[in-house]
Amino acid sequence: QVQLVESGGGLVQAGGSLRLSCAASGRTFIRYAMGWFRQAPGKEREFVAASSWSGATIYYGDSVKGRFTISRDNAKRTMYLQMNSLKPEDTAVYYCAANPRIDGLGKGDDYWGQGTQVTVSS
Repeated sequence: QVQLVESGGGLVQAGGSLRLSCAASGRTFIRYAMGWFRQAPGKEREFVAASSWSGATIYYGDSVKGRFTISRDNAKRTMYLQMNSLKPEDTAVYYCAANPRIDGLGKGDDYWGQGTQVTVSS
């Protein structure tokens, strides 16, 4: 069992930065792949970024490549999403997810956090 709690969301102007955190608990956290997804009002959930448990394999969604960086500190049981050069279209609720396999993230058998709101003003 894995429990996830996101934090770090807020209101920021376009061009600004935010860092999201996802704190995990549970004995198997270290062996889980983790990722970030987001969902804006009226839109489908969108993949943002994912990291294998070691951090050796990382993927990004096309819309955030070059602007967002995913990282994790397994000793602190925490995953991060550094978001730079934010745009109004990045406005969404951001969720973290955990899955034993990185290619399983977002496909139905994940653990999910409650989400944190990110709002980017123009």
